[in-house]
Amino acid sequence: MDCDEVMLTVRITAAERALLRELARGHGGDVSEVAVDGLLEVIPALHDDASVLPLLRVLARPAPFALTLWLPAPVADLLPLLGERLARTGGPAAGPASAALSAALRLWLAGDRVALAGALARLHGGCGPAGAAAPFGPGPVRTAA
Repeated sequence: MDCDEVMLTVRITAAERALLRELARGHGGDVSEVAVDGLLEVIPALHDDASVLPLLRVLARPAPFALTLWLPAPVADLLPLLGERLARTGGPAAGPASAALSAALRLWLAGDRVALAGALARLHGGCGPAGAAAPFGPGPVRTAA
């Protein structure tokens, strides 16, 4: 059976879950799609073992909530490689793909809320008019000119 998507579970905090849902509400309501967008933004920056240290710091913080996400297979294929890098640099060895997904998603969600919403708007072709109010937090979300 050929599968286009892979289901993985992440561990996140209540605040991270709320932020992910808010971001998804502003972009069609699909939490998995927003998570993939975030992963595509953060994973390329993790090109060597030294860049994995922020992921290890994120994983050290408790994350009591489980959230199931559907990822396109090509994106999911990147996660075991990142998981192996995490394990080599002192991260968890069990469940490397899920741990890598959790860490990368949490690292992305740790960014500025307005900047995250703006990046999503640019990625989705400038959803909404420039200067439109963000679905959360203070101030407008500006799109690229």
